[in-house]
Parts: sequence; C-alpha cells; structure tokens
Amino acid sequence: MSRYWAVVPAAGSGRRFGGSTPKQYLMLHGQPVMLHSIDRLCRFLPLSACVVAISDGDQHAAQLPYAQPDKVRFVIGGAERMDSVLAGLRALQVEADPQDWVLVHDVARPCITQNSLSKLKNTLADDPVGGLLAVPVRDTLKRGLNGQVEHTVSREHLWQCQTPQMFRYSLLLAALEDAVAQQRLVTDEASAMELAGHIVRLVEGRSDNIKITYTDDLALASAILAAEKITTV
Repeated sequence: MSRYWAVVPAAGSGRRFGGSTPKQYLMLHGQPVMLHSIDRLCRFLPLSACVVAISDGDQHAAQLPYAQPDKVRFVIGGAERMDSVLAGLRALQVEADPQDWVLVHDVARPCITQNSLSKLKNTLADDPVGGLLAVPVRDTLKRGLNGQVEHTVSREHLWQCQTPQMFRYSLLLAALEDAVAQQRLVTDEASAMELAGHIVRLVEGRSDNIKITYTDDLALASAILAAEKITTV
C-alpha cells in the first residue's frame, strides 16, 4: 500500500513580494504563513513525513510550533525551486518506496483545504504517474510587449496550476534528476514530468487556493481564512 510524503520548498527569498522578511515568515492570523501551509498538509493527509527545504542559515523554521512536529523534517534547499524539491526527495531515498506518493506544496499557499487535498488524493489513487491541482483560466488573457497589447490569447483549454502536485516518488525523482542533468530549468514538478514523457493529470481545485506572491495577496489570504472560520463555526 502506497504511503504519502510531502516536500515543501521554503528556501526562496520572495523577491517579487519585496521587503526584508521572506514571505513564508510574514504573519497571517497570528502565525507565520508557512505554519499554516505545513500544518494543513500534516492535519489533512496521512503523511509519513513532511520534508521542508530551507535556506542555509535559516534559524527560524525548526523553531516554529508545528501541530505535528514529529512529522516535520528539514533539509537545506537550493537556489531554484527544483533544487530544493530534489533535496527533499533525496532525503527520503532510504524510506520511500518507488510507488509511494509525494506531494510538493508551495510554502506560500496557506489556504489549501481538506476537500481539495482529499480530491487530489482520491482522484489519483490508481494513477500510475500523478497530477496536480489546477483551475480553469477564467479571465481574458493578453500577451503584452513594451506595455502594449500584442494580441489576445485564447483561454480555451488553459489551466492555472496550483499545488500540491502529487507524483509517484521514483518517477518524480528521476524526472527532476534528468532535468538537472540536461540543465533544464523547470518551475514546477509537472513540467519535469512532462519533459520526461509522462502523462500528467489535471484535478480541478479551488480558486481560493492562492499563492502569496505580491503584497496584496496577504490581505486576500487573511480574508479567505477569516471566511473559512465563519463557515465552519
């Protein structure tokens, strides 16, 4: 029976967010963003472990009051997301079986819901490869050049990718190692799997599973969590 592991890349500096504090350590409803993200994974999934890839010299991550500290481990990540994910996967080599599932989740997606995680897990249960949460693109898309519209892009068949992205352990490890060997920079795990020739499934998620990237995203995440508390009372 396949087990479930999580890898959370958290070594980035959040350049697009701005400011001196990495976005994973910004406060959201009284606790750092990363605590929300990691605790939700550990509470809502039957994880064997959650490996968090942090930057060298990070003195804060290991000191946070995780809901299930016995499941949370740390490794040193790399300059790029793929480097950090690969470090997390390699840390599991002794324990993880080839057919085990690995869920890679953005550290700055603190609003992931139990329903979305269950849907991802159940939809892909018998899949030989895996897939990711995503939502169909709703807005009209424009390709821009020098501040002007170059042309309109059809949104038909376009999906906005989210995390977690869930794949079989051995396939994901091999796909990322191949990408590194070929010096191909991939920005998510699905891209590495596609390059390796695998068929990646799309599992429709929720639009409120936002990633905190820009300053106003923090306020939006706060509103989402506040609304969630109201509806669960």
